[in-house]
Amino acid sequence: RIHLMAGRVPVGTDRAAVAGEMETTFIENLRYAADLLAQEDMIGLVEPINNRITDPRYFLNTPHQAAAILEKVGQPNLKLQLDLFHCQIMDGNLSRNLETYLPLIGHIQIAQVPGRHEPDSPGELNFPYIFKFLESLGYAGYVGCEYAPKGDTLEGLGWLRSYWESRGLQHGGTSKAAE
Repeated sequence: RIHLMAGRVPVGTDRAAVAGEMETTFIENLRYAADLLAQEDMIGLVEPINNRITDPRYFLNTPHQAAAILEKVGQPNLKLQLDLFHCQIMDGNLSRNLETYLPLIGHIQIAQVPGRHEPDSPGELNFPYIFKFLESLGYAGYVGCEYAPKGDTLEGLGWLRSYWESRGLQHGGTSKAAE
């Protein structure tokens, strides 16, 4: 899997004025990339990045926009990389968005909102609920952590150890009963 970037609105340019041209170019580039990736049996991922905080000039901002573009491209080896941090900032309603876009999702990323730290840091998102919800939807893909740890890496993964223990699992996700 490889992240295919959408590009940025040129400095000093009105987003609405260039949106059509940028979308056309992005679609052409995605079709080209999809053909190359298919030769290597790879998946291309497109990620909406919020333009409210992270990058005001990034072209692809919402899962709705990404889904519409993926539909226009029409290639099965292109998927949505849904970063819940960006999705919450732009759209909220994560449960509905996960249900709606599940067939398109090729990868999920997480970080707490608004600080972009570990899932157990103070913030808007209830990650134990989100993880259980993803399981109920049958999501079997990866969940990547894209956050700024408050401390060192091991300390920053304390939330994962706590989550596994709350589910009756050992570190690494194996069942205690299996031992």
